[in-house]
Amino acid sequence: MAVKIRLSRVGTTNRPFSRIVVMDSRKKRDGAQLANIGTYDPLNRTVIQFHEDIYLAWLSKGAEVTDSAKKVYKLYKKTGMSPIAPIIEEVVTKAETTEEEAA
Repeated sequence: MAVKIRLSRVGTTNRPFSRIVVMDSRKKRDGAQLANIGTYDPLNRTVIQFHEDIYLAWLSKGAEVTDSAKKVYKLYKKTGMSPIAPIIEEVVTKAETTEEEAA
């Protein structure tokens, strides 16, 4: 079985969004996947989520990486986390403080 790490398109018309997935190379682009590694927004060129440990585990098992998935991985290594991650953390901490104040 030839396993590849590649992008799977999700989203609506004129608003693409991609998932970085591990799947059998003989399956369709949006077919059954073995693992979901992360998400990528091609319009803003941001990596929203990326599980590097899963990515490296599949590479050690012999999975091939497509050119587009390599570019996303390089972008992730260059930028680190997504620009919205600190905003999400701030919202979560505000929600926790309001719950503590209510109690």
